[in-house]
Amino acid sequence: MHLSRRDALLGTLALMTLPAARSAPEAALSPRDLHVPGGVARLSLGPAAHRPQARTLEDVPLLVLGDAIEWSALVGIPLSAQPGEARVRVLHENRSARELPYVIASKHYREQQLKVAPGQVDLSADDMARYERERVHLQGVMATFSEPPPQGDLRMQVPVPGRRSSSFGLRRVFNGEKRNPHSGMDIAAATGTPVKAPMAGRVIDTGHYFFNGGTVWLDHGGGLLTMYCHLSAIDVKAGEMVKAGERFCAVGATGRVTGPHLHWSVVLNRAMVDPGLFL
Repeated sequence: MHLSRRDALLGTLALMTLPAARSAPEAALSPRDLHVPGGVARLSLGPAAHRPQARTLEDVPLLVLGDAIEWSALVGIPLSAQPGEARVRVLHENRSARELPYVIASKHYREQQLKVAPGQVDLSADDMARYERERVHLQGVMATFSEPPPQGDLRMQVPVPGRRSSSFGLRRVFNGEKRNPHSGMDIAAATGTPVKAPMAGRVIDTGHYFFNGGTVWLDHGGGLLTMYCHLSAIDVKAGEMVKAGERFCAVGATGRVTGPHLHWSVVLNRAMVDPGLFL
């Protein structure tokens, strides 16, 4: 078929307006790649016949996803991380190791003033002892590392409908005293509202904690965990599996709260990261 010069020119212009194809690491996968404190770094490890291992310089294992054509390490960046260069260690089948650098940018988080009962800020000796016991236990829960999930896209559903009443990373001030930044997403909802699993996972811990109130932890594999706090009801036990979208607990106002809501945290390689990056 013969094309006129005009037809050929129009065809060329049409091709120029098409979006460029993107490689797999650049595709719109969850979590979103954001190299800031509280963010997630998606680092390309290149091709390999078998899944390579990757660890932080503190020897914490990292979630590695992909296939023989392209592997990626997902690094949860702690809120306490300082801007600048950071590194992870990559281990290969031949026992060789290399360090892979990446850069953490700065990020400013807003400040939030909150009023709570005085006994939840200045703890009594008994409450402080309880908090320390719970802190040690929860450090063990956060160290859970199981078989990585099969999929490379870790997109999550919002666990409960409602207004986001407190954002991740807020620098919180309780009764005029500065405390740790907010390490999750708060979603305002009525007591008893069902909470549904944002993705499939295994229950690894349940309990009632001083600050967190009724709490459930889910393990999604490869050091990717989620935590649900201030619950009024817990419908599961440790060891049970839950499907994506399945109810497993209910919103409440237990622990240190100013009203009923769900506190939802996402943990990656023991670092609390922004849940919004997974939605």
